[in-house]
Amino acid sequence: MQNVKSGIFIMPFHSPEKPLAQCHDEDMELALRAEELGYDEFWVGEHHTVAWEPIVSPEMFIAAVFRQTKRMRLGPAPILLNLHHPAQVANRLAFLDHFSHGRLNLAFGYGGSPADFSMYGQEPSEMQSRLAESMGMILKIWDSEGPYELVGEHWTVKLESAGDEMGFGVVQKPYQRPHPPIAVPVTSRGSGSVKVAARLGFQPFSHSIIPGNVLKDQWDTYETAATEAGLEPRREDWKIARTVFLADTTREAEERARRNTIAIVHEYVAKAIQRRSGLGVMKRDLSMPDSNVDVNYFMRELVIAGDVDTALDRLLQLWDETGPFGTLVMMEFDWVDEDDRKAWLHSTELFIGELLPRLNAAVGATVNVG
Repeated sequence: MQNVKSGIFIMPFHSPEKPLAQCHDEDMELALRAEELGYDEFWVGEHHTVAWEPIVSPEMFIAAVFRQTKRMRLGPAPILLNLHHPAQVANRLAFLDHFSHGRLNLAFGYGGSPADFSMYGQEPSEMQSRLAESMGMILKIWDSEGPYELVGEHWTVKLESAGDEMGFGVVQKPYQRPHPPIAVPVTSRGSGSVKVAARLGFQPFSHSIIPGNVLKDQWDTYETAATEAGLEPRREDWKIARTVFLADTTREAEERARRNTIAIVHEYVAKAIQRRSGLGVMKRDLSMPDSNVDVNYFMRELVIAGDVDTALDRLLQLWDETGPFGTLVMMEFDWVDEDDRKAWLHSTELFIGELLPRLNAAVGATVNVG
């Protein structure tokens, strides 16, 4: 099988008490360090009204990183299609793909913040239809020449003329043809999003807050939907996000993870989703009471904290439960202080330098050298 690729995903997650400029500087430092270390992918979230997650335009951040790197692929995770006109998204992303010389990855999704919906005058019940409509229009724009008119429930895209001698009526197409690789974030059991991804031939991108049995359910759902659509599901296309924190000893890693932003993030996310759909997505056993979804559960089920040996054992257990996947995306969060910064960067180095090569060797993948 192919080598399991490496990735980093930042939501981002920063304390609202930290100056925004410092937050962005730290995210940039991490991205540039990831390039130096040899990470394959770097993903950046988009949020508009969430104090803890302050990047409102991942495309702008990514563009800045592209011009300071040469190899690593970057992408928004996801770009919130419900909040943007499809023609704007298609044009901006085609431009960014050329700007990056074809290093752009994409993830298409919709936001989970009720305040985002309210700010843009949208109803939560519209999100699935907005996502599907926008994806269809974006792909049509990238595949078509004018004139055309795309009329949907939420948007209309009208290009009245083909390109003329003055160059009017020309819409940019992506550098990568027919378009950059597209992933769809998926969270729940029997996910509707994973079925959409499968039918369109997009890559499933599984969330970090779900246990192994839900991950397996997502792949099974994707595989079935892709096969029914006449497409071949490829496990190398499956991206799995995990919160992994490494240190020289398991005791140190676990102690740090319980007091740094890993614990804060998981408690924060649990409270947020409990307000909306409930904690079921985080549970291995749906019958377990919500009160048991606590830090001890997170450390046991959702967080991989330890030395390289311990983390490898945990990942191999996950691999046995889910089957093969193509990219392991490491979640990274806020640095509390200088000591925490050094610990996170050390974890980042151990992940790419020791853990992932050993995982690839253990599962029989071809390990890249150099």
